Amino acid sequence: MPEAALSDDALLVLWTTAERETALHMVFMYTTNARRHGWWPQVTLLVWGAATRALCEDETLRQALAEAQAAGVKVIACRRCAELTGHVDELKALGVKVFFTGEYLTDWIKSGKPMLSV
Repeated sequence: MPEAALSDDALLVLWTTAERETALHMVFMYTTNARRHGWWPQVTLLVWGAATRALCEDETLRQALAEAQAAGVKVIACRRCAELTGHVDELKALGVKVFFTGEYLTDWIKSGKPMLSV
């Protein structure tokens, strides 16, 4: 399973909404600043559901993604969501690791590690 060696001091942000303002002024603002300011040593953003299409079809969101990645945010995406929206290759081109994330998310939740869902 990817990233199995994450420390206990890691945060997962589950982004599921297509709402642009929420993505820009919460998801990307928080994840990017969390890395820039060292609030969390490891931050992973999981793109799931409607967020998949929003990210791939909005240039401003793609720019925010690049800034987050540059700050050290790891970005992963649900492969099934990407398949359903036809965006697998586009996500990969954006540097997003695309795989079936159901088990990953379940393991994260069961581990008790912090998670923020938006």
